[in-house]
Amino acid sequence: MSNSCFHCLESVPKGFSATVTIDDTPQPMCCIGCQAVAQNIVEQGMTDYYKYRTVSAGKVEQLVPEQLAFIKSYDNEDIQEEFIATSNNISEVLLSVEGITCAACAWLIEKQLLSLNTVKRVDVNTSTNRAMIQWDKTATPLSDVITALAKIGYKAYPFQADTEAQQKQQTAKAYIRRLGVAGLMTMQVMMFAFAMYFGMFSGMDSNFEQYFRWISLVLASPVILYSALPFLTNAINGLKAKQLNMDLPVSLAIFGAYGASCYATVMQVGEVYFESICMFTFLLLLGKYLEFRARLKASEYTANLQKLLPLTARTLTDSGEELIIAAKKLKLNDVVLIKAGETIPADGELIKGKTTVDESMMTGEHQPVNKFIGHNVYAGCVNHDGVIEIKINKIGQNTLLNQIIRLQHNALTKRPKLVEITDKVAQGFVACLLVFASLTAIGWYQIDPEHAFWITISVLVATCPCALSLAIPTALTCAIASLTKKGILIKQAHVLETLSKLTLFAFDKTGTLTQGKFSLDEVDIIDNSYSKDDVMAIAAMLERFSEHPIASAFDGYTPAKHSLHNIEVHAGLGISAQDETTHYAIGKSGWFDSKKTNAQASLYINKHVVARFYFVDKVKHDAQSLIKSLHAQQLTCHMLTGDASDAGKKVAKQLNLDSVQSGCSPQDKQTAVEAFSSQNEVVAMVGDGINDSPVFASAHLSIAMETGADISKNSADVVLLNSDLASIDHLLNIAKQTRRIIKQNLTLSLLYNGSILPLAALGLVAPWMAVIGMSASSIIVICNSLRLLKL
Repeated sequence: MSNSCFHCLESVPKGFSATVTIDDTPQPMCCIGCQAVAQNIVEQGMTDYYKYRTVSAGKVEQLVPEQLAFIKSYDNEDIQEEFIATSNNISEVLLSVEGITCAACAWLIEKQLLSLNTVKRVDVNTSTNRAMIQWDKTATPLSDVITALAKIGYKAYPFQADTEAQQKQQTAKAYIRRLGVAGLMTMQVMMFAFAMYFGMFSGMDSNFEQYFRWISLVLASPVILYSALPFLTNAINGLKAKQLNMDLPVSLAIFGAYGASCYATVMQVGEVYFESICMFTFLLLLGKYLEFRARLKASEYTANLQKLLPLTARTLTDSGEELIIAAKKLKLNDVVLIKAGETIPADGELIKGKTTVDESMMTGEHQPVNKFIGHNVYAGCVNHDGVIEIKINKIGQNTLLNQIIRLQHNALTKRPKLVEITDKVAQGFVACLLVFASLTAIGWYQIDPEHAFWITISVLVATCPCALSLAIPTALTCAIASLTKKGILIKQAHVLETLSKLTLFAFDKTGTLTQGKFSLDEVDIIDNSYSKDDVMAIAAMLERFSEHPIASAFDGYTPAKHSLHNIEVHAGLGISAQDETTHYAIGKSGWFDSKKTNAQASLYINKHVVARFYFVDKVKHDAQSLIKSLHAQQLTCHMLTGDASDAGKKVAKQLNLDSVQSGCSPQDKQTAVEAFSSQNEVVAMVGDGINDSPVFASAHLSIAMETGADISKNSADVVLLNSDLASIDHLLNIAKQTRRIIKQNLTLSLLYNGSILPLAALGLVAPWMAVIGMSASSIIVICNSLRLLKL
């Protein structure tokens, strides 16, 4: 007997003995899973599978009870809303199927599912490993369909494509259909045209020639009235909106030539050029399709991140029972169980367990992040190795993932000034083109009436400024996509333009140049009626309400238990609160007393200083290299810090900054930035996003080191989701590369249009050459922009 498993062709382990009788011959199996699948294939009468397969089957894993329970969750009506469509009592689902290797697999899957009486149709695509199934779900639940596939060794689950991907797929199919019609009809028309060109019909009655003209008209009509119709529709819509778009000259060329040829056919005068129009339309559509594919590649990196979210979530009831529900049904304060390898369904606070999480989808960093009780985790991130419980604190559009999606799309839809200028230039170019084409037609009609029409068409098509209109948007789209992958979120459209003009960088200190992880270095008790323990307990009580990085230095101390009210955060100063008898405050030195010290914070009771605190905060590891890089680019670097101690001066000296201003309130920072601007400096302000709104508004460009989950409230133009200073260098590099590529794109498109215009007007460019030239210029511009995705 063979030592290989008959089903999966892997070796049979020593000591294991199991067989299945296939076509009257006992065949060895390597495990219980393969034995069960092979026995099912025999019982269903599908042993022909083993005759026709061209690749070995995958090793089968038996479904454990937990997997069976998860498959059952797909029967939930709420979950099914995401992936099942129903029409006339027939439901349709697209399944992703793992393990499809050849056509025999497709045959086996179809036979297995069609054996279920309620399954009406099965279509298996071996290229995409997907199966489209139509069945009556009221009689057979989806879990039975998926389990039926599992019985023959295929793991299946619902495929969920986002709306954008579906639309692009439909667009691609429409292009293919129109290309197919244009290609087929063009071949037929060209046969008659070549025969007439080479005199094959010479000597025939003129009625026959007219007959072939009519046949050519009939064959060319679907090409013009179907394949070329989108060009006319877009041109008309543009005119209705009082816009001269790129499809206007193309439509004039196609439908003008078609109308002239139809007139010549009906009136039996002049020449017809149906073959030229069909070839012209086919080449134009081919160029547009290639352009669409290139643009699709540019946009796929900015596709909706929503697909990262799981369909289901495990919630825990008060009694500890697990319930599998649709992730979109989660509510605030729900407790969710997340196992190792699963995707987090919503933002929440970790309340049980510890783990590492892959947050690369938002930061670009694939290094796992340690998470402990009290830490926030975010929807779309993957839980690596721990079993954890989280309490949901953000749902729907408030989750970090949805904020990133929303802000990213906002940045792409807002139009920079440069794009608006080129669009106006392109529209003006179209207007000038129409005038120039008219003059060309009049001029050539005086010289050579027979060729005037086609030379005019060449001018209209060859000089269409498609490449000019694509030069900037494609570059910006690719740049924003590249930055998003690195955890750099662009919120405003002007960012990439402004970055290339910067002359000065101003930095906050705490949490920006330094790590923002403070540890208490020294406590100076001013009022001896309070012990150190009393002071630390009161300080810890107040700092619980603060988001400032200094607050973390008091995490290890037990807060005093007072019934506080009137709790108020004072921007740039600190926090105050009251109980029945006492006013408490903690904040910057010199808040309530006129004496400023080197202490980073002071505790006040009834507005009198009780203690002063001194902290240590390490400089970030990449701060030194960033400042060196900025200086090398002739950019000056300055510090504006609210820290009144000498810590700012020490950091400035360590990093070789050009200047430092300490003890700054938010208004002081704003004044400083406005002073820099008044000296003709183009200023970028880099801060942690906390209390920095005034100075961010005054700077030409604002960059926030993201420290919280609510980025939509952050007023910065750019948010560094990974809080990594090296990202600023990458941001500058991308901006410079983008500017360079935009210049190249504009140069290429203007050179093309400038050189092709006189050649077309002189009659040196045939219509088909004009189509190829126009399409090639657009594709070259897009491909040049795609280089930004590799940075």
